[in-house]
Amino acid sequence: MGQVVGCDVGGTFTDLVVLDPASGAVRLAKVPSTPDNQAYGVLAALDEGGVDLTATDLIVHGTTTTTNAVLERKLARTGLITTQGFRDVLELGRRTRPQAYGMTGSFRPVIPRDLRIEVPERMDAAGQVVVPLDDAAVAEAARALLEKGCVAVVVHFLHAYANPEHERRAAAIVQSLWPNDHITMGHSLLSESREFERGVTAAVNASVQPLLQRYIAKLTGELAARGYGGEVLVMNGNGGMVSAAHVAREAAKTVMSGPASGVMAAAYTGRRAGVENLITYDMGGTSTDVALIRGAEPPVSNEIEVEYAMPIHVPMVDVRTVGAGGGSIARVNAAGLLEVGPENAGASPGPICYGRGGTQPTISDANLILGRLNPAKLKSVEGGVGLKDVQAVFAERLGRPLGLDAHQAADAVIRLANIRMAGAIRMVSVSLGQDPRDFALSPWRGRTPACHGAGARTGNSPGSGAGTTGHHQRARLPCRRYQARFRHHAEPPARCAGHGRTRRRLRPSDRRGRGADRSRNGRDSRNPPDPFGRYAVHRSDPSDPRATDGTEIGRDALRARFEAVYFRRFRVELAEIRAAVVNVNTSVIGARAAIDLSTLIAPEDRRATLAEAETVRRPVWFDGWHDTPVYWRDHLPAGFTLTGPAIVEQMDTTVVIGPGEVARGDGEGNILIDVGGAA
Repeated sequence: MGQVVGCDVGGTFTDLVVLDPASGAVRLAKVPSTPDNQAYGVLAALDEGGVDLTATDLIVHGTTTTTNAVLERKLARTGLITTQGFRDVLELGRRTRPQAYGMTGSFRPVIPRDLRIEVPERMDAAGQVVVPLDDAAVAEAARALLEKGCVAVVVHFLHAYANPEHERRAAAIVQSLWPNDHITMGHSLLSESREFERGVTAAVNASVQPLLQRYIAKLTGELAARGYGGEVLVMNGNGGMVSAAHVAREAAKTVMSGPASGVMAAAYTGRRAGVENLITYDMGGTSTDVALIRGAEPPVSNEIEVEYAMPIHVPMVDVRTVGAGGGSIARVNAAGLLEVGPENAGASPGPICYGRGGTQPTISDANLILGRLNPAKLKSVEGGVGLKDVQAVFAERLGRPLGLDAHQAADAVIRLANIRMAGAIRMVSVSLGQDPRDFALSPWRGRTPACHGAGARTGNSPGSGAGTTGHHQRARLPCRRYQARFRHHAEPPARCAGHGRTRRRLRPSDRRGRGADRSRNGRDSRNPPDPFGRYAVHRSDPSDPRATDGTEIGRDALRARFEAVYFRRFRVELAEIRAAVVNVNTSVIGARAAIDLSTLIAPEDRRATLAEAETVRRPVWFDGWHDTPVYWRDHLPAGFTLTGPAIVEQMDTTVVIGPGEVARGDGEGNILIDVGGAA
């Protein structure tokens, strides 16, 4: 087998890892992202990594194309054809408020009202025809949307989950008139009864589909021109991958895919390191993403709301985001108080220290002033910017109004950023009834290890996991295809997984998933059914991803598992109310060979002692200046132990070990850090 390439496009940098299965060799590359066309950043990373595309069998790619499009509302113009009388479902939503207190906030539906058209049709909840579909009205609606400049369209009928025949027929009519294949049927993505969530999911899918298809076509075309003949797999938000040839069809499933890969990698790494309860902590250039892992099982949810009134109800790794990244801008507000974020310097011009024209003080600049980052190792333009230039900006913009010098202002920026990040840690732990002291913190991306110690102490986590394995593991993540089928039972069937009608309804999904998966994976696939339940009076559908291993589950066992999941989430017991099965999901997973993490550092690169691995000493700020040794990670001896303060540098990140913290290396190449157990 030829080499495998894993590539991740972030808001600031594009990271790349090259794996040679024959020799076990690993190469890394990191280049600035190209927001105008992410494909150019990928090509630049391939060049920097010295990748021979003719000798490459597989490229695994994570992209922020759809995530950024949704968050920034840079969406393709999309129309909606829906059941007569239900034009405003996307706007009425669940009648919640953007803010819990006060009549503030705003909401803009994915598809504006003038692009939502009703047509006569109606099924009832049992799937019986009440009003036949008006074919002529569908054709007229399609022409009207084309005249309004729509490039994509959603066909979303009220009870299509029970009987999708009208949706299929309407889509066929639209297809005969539409100039492209950007047509999304609501039931094909989400076959559940809730018309608001189903409609929004379909609307998001349709509105990002043209953007993703254009990007993937550009990227694969450029790769082919360079001699690449293999396949490109794209990360999905569920933690698996899908072929680039099919990814645009269900584009909504790629939203939030970048953070998902890090969570999956952290779960795998933690399992190998013997630490199965983790809080993952991914600090990039624009935001910080956190997730909670119990028992080495990544959390997957069907109820992710990307922003207010924008639920995307497809399985996604449950990641929470705060707007604090390395490029977050610090400023003194009108009240004379220091603020950090959410405004961001982005990839261009970026922080001041990148030397691309940035003028606003950022978290990365603060770390540079405090001695935690090496100016000579920054991924910046030729020559970069001098440390004194950055200090001058901090002294003028932040220090003067706050009565601080440049170093004190930089320390204040880091402290405030850590408070925000600790809040994110509590959001995925304390707010869900979990004690963060029971979990290790697992930082894994470029800027995160520089802040992990203070973040762990402030967030009350006793220790920290290892460095940046997310991009390495992305190259070995499985292909995964989810299918959902609505199936309402007043109570769980006697034998849920073996229930005849349920299994028969899932077989077409199994076949489609296996067909899409088998060509890319030589190993066996598995597809355990995953029942979603709800109490009769509730709308939430908590699911336990470990509820079944494919064997039959008795009614009492299924009910007990559901009640346990419900109590863990809501801390409420409802013994008087019967649970009902509302949906059954099936997932087809193509297993792929795991990477041996110990190969990330070649044995010949290691040194015999810590002293030999030390590259320099420099003053670093930890509540005052400390003379601090700096080590190159590839040179650290196997099984090392060191006590901070210390700095560990590698190509793609910097690990900061504070005074009194104890770091040790394990057999997998991880750095495990005990921060002393905050009270």
